Parts: sequence; C-alpha cells; structure tokens
Amino acid sequence: MALVSVIVPTYNREETVSRAIDSVLAQTYDELEVVVVDDGSTDDTRSVLESYDDDRVRPIYHETNQGANVARNTGIEHARGKYVAFLDSDDEWRPEKLEAQLDVLEKRSEEWVAAYCGFAFELTGPIDRLRGLAASVLSRADDRPRMEGGTELIGEILADNVHTGAGSTLIVRTDVAREVGGFDETLDRFQDPEFVLRILEVGKLAYVDEPLVVREETGTPPADTIRRADEQYLSLYAEDVDRFEAEGYAIRSSHDLVLAKSYFSEGRLLRGWWHLARARPAIRHVPGVVWSAVSGVRRRPTPFLVACVGLLVAVVGSWLWRRP
Repeated sequence: MALVSVIVPTYNREETVSRAIDSVLAQTYDELEVVVVDDGSTDDTRSVLESYDDDRVRPIYHETNQGANVARNTGIEHARGKYVAFLDSDDEWRPEKLEAQLDVLEKRSEEWVAAYCGFAFELTGPIDRLRGLAASVLSRADDRPRMEGGTELIGEILADNVHTGAGSTLIVRTDVAREVGGFDETLDRFQDPEFVLRILEVGKLAYVDEPLVVREETGTPPADTIRRADEQYLSLYAEDVDRFEAEGYAIRSSHDLVLAKSYFSEGRLLRGWWHLARARPAIRHVPGVVWSAVSGVRRRPTPFLVACVGLLVAVVGSWLWRRP
C-alpha cells in the first residue's frame, strides 16, 4: 500500500484543527501520515497538536505566520509518501475519502497523477440550507461540464465551471507536486485552481463523484483584494484565457460574476453592477447573486440600497426569463 502524506496547514484554529486531524485518522485507508504545519499560531493550536499520542501525526512549526500557501509547500517538502493530499484545518473528510480516490488512481495508467472529489458545505442555518437547495435545483438546468481529463480541463477551470476545491479534496503524486513547484506563494486567492492548472500540464486529473469532503464557509477578504488577485491569476494564463474564450468558454465574464457578488456583499452595489453588466450569469447563479446583494444591504441598510436590491432582483430575473 502506498503511503499518503496528508498536509494540514493551520493558523489559530485550536477549535477546529482536531476535527480535521481526527477525520484523517478515521480513514478506511490507514497507510498515512498527517503533516500538520502550524503557521505561527498565537492561540493554543500547539497544545492541541502536542496532545496527540500517535506516530502518524507529525507537527511542523513556523515561527511566524507566512500564509497557507507557504504552509502547504512546507508540508510537501516534508512529505514521505508517494502521494500528498491536502486538508484545510476547518474542513473534514468522510471516512472513505482516500480509499475511494486511490482506488481510482491505482486502476488507471501512470498518466493519471491526481484526483479530486465532490464536496458539500456545512450549512447550519435554515436560510443557508434554503439557498443551497435553490442553487442545487437551478443547477440541474445547466449542461454538466467535463469533470476529469488532461489539458482540456484548463478551460473548464478557468471559466469557473469546475471547482476542484484542491485545498481539501486533492490527492496528487508527491513527485508531481514537487515538479510543478507546489502552491504559488504570491497569490492571495485562486491558489487552489492555479495549482491544479500546473498539474494538468504534467498529467491527468481524475474525479470521484461523491461529496467526500465537508467544508465550512469562512470569511472572505475584501472585494478589492479579490479583484487584484483575480487580475493576477488571469494574467498568468492570458494566452490560455484567449484560446479557450475563442473556443466558447466564458472565462472573463465568469470572473466578473465572482467580483460582482464580492462587491454586492460589501454593499458596494454600483461597483457590483459594473461587474454584473460584464458577466453572463446562468440561472443557477441567481440565488448567489441575490444573497450577496441582500448581505450587502444588511451591512449598509439604507433605503437607497434596499431599492437597488429590489431593482437588481427584478432586472436579473427578467433578463434570465427572456434568455432563449
């Protein structure tokens, strides 16, 4: 059995990191090690890690906080396994996660170097569950994108049609992770899909169509930070963006949709409208757009903003209704 090095970057997550680690130790595939990289935590994360009396748990400590990408790369550097897998310290795995992915990889040729899986968000409130249900129902009207393969997946990932969730779903051969240089430490966002794009230049990516990861929705950085990271990310793949857009992929508009929702969430509706006008949202995006706008109103509850949200809902709904 091949050893799997599971890399868990963490920073001030004393309340959740043990849940993540325990979900790894509970895997039905037990030939593994857990490389937990404490990225300069100032809470009691170290005490939590040192409480484990299990040789499979290997804590590594950064003296100062350097960011999740650096922490993941530290884990890749110290990995002993044939494969490395990644898990954020506020997420958790289903027990069969590694076994299902390795079963797929071991049955395929050597060109299949990585695999990811489906995931589900931990929706606690009734409004969150309703929003998730609405998005799920509406998404059934969309054509299903290609979910696995080689370089042909680049367009799907750039267009935000495929979400690999690499930070908690991905398993990849360790030599490949090192060959491509690990995670880009200069990116504040989009580091997960960017890492996968470089993996696709080396080999193929498999997909296990099961929600084997439970993810927790966490806070997002300011919209301006996301915009700058988005510009940096797309500039790295400018030639691919042009090539796949020529083939019909709506890459730039999908990124404008992400930015529109970010600005709406901050209550900056005019800026959000500017990006939404450049996007071409599908019907499955309506709940997310509306929810973002409502969240913005809650943060800046003025009559003007309330009116703008009403107009937003009406215009988007009318536009989608008229689409052929």
